Amino acid sequence: MKLRLPFATLLLACAALTGSQPPAAEKGLKDYYKDYFPIGVAVGPSALKGPEADLIRQQFNSITPENAMKMGPIHPEEFRYFWDDADRIVAFAQANKLRVRGHNLCWHEQTPKWLFKTAEGQPVSKEVLLQRLHDHIDTVVKRYKGKLYAWDVVNEAIADDSTQFLRNSDWYKICGEDFIAKAFEYAHAADPKAVLFYNDYNTERPEKRERVYRLLKKLVDAKVPINAVGLQAHWSLQEPTQKDLRAAIDRFASLGLKVQITELDVSVYPWEKNRRAKRPGEGDAYTPAQEKQQAEKYRMVFNVFRDYKNVLTGVTFWNISDKYTWLDTYPVPGRKNYPLLFDQQLKPKKAFYEVVKF
Repeated sequence: MKLRLPFATLLLACAALTGSQPPAAEKGLKDYYKDYFPIGVAVGPSALKGPEADLIRQQFNSITPENAMKMGPIHPEEFRYFWDDADRIVAFAQANKLRVRGHNLCWHEQTPKWLFKTAEGQPVSKEVLLQRLHDHIDTVVKRYKGKLYAWDVVNEAIADDSTQFLRNSDWYKICGEDFIAKAFEYAHAADPKAVLFYNDYNTERPEKRERVYRLLKKLVDAKVPINAVGLQAHWSLQEPTQKDLRAAIDRFASLGLKVQITELDVSVYPWEKNRRAKRPGEGDAYTPAQEKQQAEKYRMVFNVFRDYKNVLTGVTFWNISDKYTWLDTYPVPGRKNYPLLFDQQLKPKKAFYEVVKF
């Protein structure tokens, strides 16, 4: 009888014997998880050529435009759209047979200033703002109809303050909570086949989980055309716990919604919301202790993900490698957070091998 070990286990064993790092992965994440769920990555136009493009093709079978489809970049002026970056990403996806998630149609950040103002600089009425939202969603969704399978329709509408329900954004100040349901209705009308998501962060924290659940239940009960919930998964070495992660997936799936991990990274630093300056030495080194803890955290969360393969319909990493991540500029500009499975040279880290060792 021959003992058959997983490929990743053999790589690690060889590395231990030789004292070297494991060689580059011959199979991609998408191949290891082909019987579970698609594995995606957030990209910008600059990643569509050279070594990063090669890594995308090798590892992933879904992409999300990191910024190119947000309202500010794609619709900077009321009567002008900027399509170039989004079109390039979609064309790359089609050429390489990758699925595309659209991100996002309605958010309180990265929105153009004209949206909420009249020509005289006064706040617009609810009717005007909803019409602008309709026109934006209708135009963008119809442009990519049939090329994108899903959209993050409303992003981060729940307040950070645990004593409040909805975020006191300009959307909410002008429209109340009606903008949320309307956004889903407009998106569904523009592309009835698209899977429509509500997307948010810290969804594994019990108190925020329950506020997100409350919003989703209201939408489902009102027959709003929402299909799914996106758990952003901007995590750290400290969170989430396995218990909280499982509880969140169970809670949202109980509504009959599909669940996706939409923006996965595991920072070596705890979650922070507010911007601050970098402290001396912070982020200058990726320590062996951090590397070990990060690998353990990634192993845990992917063990959970595999347990929910009948619930989860995708896992998307937020950026390709530690060479560039959004955490380089937020919340601590200039601090490296080393949050992904590939290092600054695009090589797989220990965490990669833990993710594929099953």
